[in-house]
Amino acid sequence: MSQELINKTAEFVKKSLQNAEGGHDWFHTERVWKNARHIAEGEEADSLVVELAALLHDIADSKFHDGDESVGPRVASEFLKSEEVDPEIIDHVVKIIENVSFKGGNTKRSISSKELDIVQDADRLDAIGAIGIARTFNYGGFKGRALHDPEIEPKMDMTKEEYKASKAPTINHFYEKLLLLKDRMNTETARRIAADRHTFMLEYLNQFYAEWKGEA
Repeated sequence: MSQELINKTAEFVKKSLQNAEGGHDWFHTERVWKNARHIAEGEEADSLVVELAALLHDIADSKFHDGDESVGPRVASEFLKSEEVDPEIIDHVVKIIENVSFKGGNTKRSISSKELDIVQDADRLDAIGAIGIARTFNYGGFKGRALHDPEIEPKMDMTKEEYKASKAPTINHFYEKLLLLKDRMNTETARRIAADRHTFMLEYLNQFYAEWKGEA
């Protein structure tokens, strides 16, 4: 039953996200799913909850629904209910979806669970490194943001509302989110992977600024 449910969930998500923005599409979800399974190998956690939450974590990202954070959890819950999943599992998966995203970094999680730790780390790993850089600029272009403006400094410690409303240049997002994630991983496996990806981003930024100044 579990594998059949996971397969059905994957197909549901793949179909639902077929027209999604490139940084939040099925391929992003698939990478997070793979990351979550890899991290879970070294943790004591409910693998079914981990896989379902990883697959459904971005089923309706609030960024593409006028900031409405209730859409994703609702869509996930309705799907799982249609598959007659145990209510306790549905509740846990929905709570993970509600708590997994960054939201500016100042928002406290409303639950604590090993499964949330794993899925959150899996999602955050896809926000850093080479793919994280690509996703950041893809979304910046999607929103029509400038690449960089030396006159606009990154704004640290934004509130959740400020973070969601930000229209800052894409480079600022490295400082406002991406470079913060290494030290916010929950599991040892994710911390190890994040360290290499963090270093890559620092090297990228050094090259970016050198080219921006005409020095490289």
